[in-house]
Amino acid sequence: GFGNECASEDPRCPGSLPEGQNNPQVCPYNLYAEQLSGSAFTCPRSTNKRSWLYRILPSVSHKPFESIDEGHVTHNWDEVDPDPNQLRWKPFEIPKASQKKVDFVSGLHTLCGAGDIKSNNGLAIHIFLCNTSMENRIAHHCPVFFCSVPQKGNLLIYTEFGKMLVQPNEICVIQRGMRFSIDVFEETRGYLLEVYGVHFELPDLGPIGANGLANPRDFLIPVAWYEDRQVPGGYTVINKYQGKLFAAKQDVSPFNVVAWHGNYTPYKYNLKNFMVINSVAFDHADPSIFTVLTAKSVRPGVAIADFVIFPPRWGVADKTFRPPYYHRNCMSEFMGLIRGHYEAKQGGFLPGGGSLHSTMTPHGPDADCFEKASKAKLAPERIADGTMAFMFESSLSLAVTKWGLKASRCLDENYYKCWEPLKSHFTPSSRNPTEPN
Repeated sequence: GFGNECASEDPRCPGSLPEGQNNPQVCPYNLYAEQLSGSAFTCPRSTNKRSWLYRILPSVSHKPFESIDEGHVTHNWDEVDPDPNQLRWKPFEIPKASQKKVDFVSGLHTLCGAGDIKSNNGLAIHIFLCNTSMENRIAHHCPVFFCSVPQKGNLLIYTEFGKMLVQPNEICVIQRGMRFSIDVFEETRGYLLEVYGVHFELPDLGPIGANGLANPRDFLIPVAWYEDRQVPGGYTVINKYQGKLFAAKQDVSPFNVVAWHGNYTPYKYNLKNFMVINSVAFDHADPSIFTVLTAKSVRPGVAIADFVIFPPRWGVADKTFRPPYYHRNCMSEFMGLIRGHYEAKQGGFLPGGGSLHSTMTPHGPDADCFEKASKAKLAPERIADGTMAFMFESSLSLAVTKWGLKASRCLDENYYKCWEPLKSHFTPSSRNPTEPN
């Protein structure tokens, strides 16, 4: 369940959780007690996040951190001039394992973002492109919470809380400061949303009521699992700190937590469990009804980031143009496609690619979609079967990186042409257009 108080211990060590207290003088099995705080001590109970970990050695047992090459990861939003155009990327190319082995961290490529990581206000969107596992390498992100959306290939994620297998059409959230390592089993691709300093929450439901959208019970949390092993040459701990990468060595596995309890954990969610709500009379409800998770800003109703999906559903609205409407938005919209064909653009927008419509950049269905939807006979129909598109939406104006605009070599220079065939249907002498039904 989302945000619950949970407790777990590895069955190899029954009774490893202390009874009645968090920090006994001597822990069961002679373990170390360590608290991981995801919020200030003095936050209200409703927003206070923390977990207690009982581990073979505390996480402080490592050599000093040293700066390492950042590859294609950046938080410099001024490296190229702003681009107000509609942007679309073809599927990002995964490096071949036969040519170069690339793990999850080495395969991170920053596409766009905004804000300041040092003041905990902003976000970054990355693409991960990898073909090998993180062997004896772990990572943790000091200032950020990240939501991972695999598009091709499964992720076996090791965390201090246990293991999670995350497959395409599932998402996972690794919270600030949590150490992780990722195994992959093939050439793998996906999307990553980093949010600086703000927790993901379930959106408020308002008049919807108590149930609907992403139900809390469908979120899954790993169970305790530990390994007690040393590695010749040591583990490499990669720390993303103030937007830079650092590495340190330690002798023992960081996944040495035998038991834990608390409400600050990693979690995953299967998008097929989303309870879709839609218009059943006429017109569109706004796409906010498809919000899975939100990271709120200090302004009520305005998000640093929303994670929104467009899942399979019924379309039944009468006398309505059913595809997404033409739009200019005060929010920035990055879209990705996990599988299938997005209803508003059947061609060009492909799984493993993406699009960005920044603040007030006009966008909407292509010309072919408009013509077909305007003339279609309106009957109940299934929409997006076999498809899962998603959106990272933000109140920030997102800057695209040099890799996104040039080095990726995936930018679709002809994207604007999908709207060029749009033509005027204006009939000044007749108010009532001919209706298809």
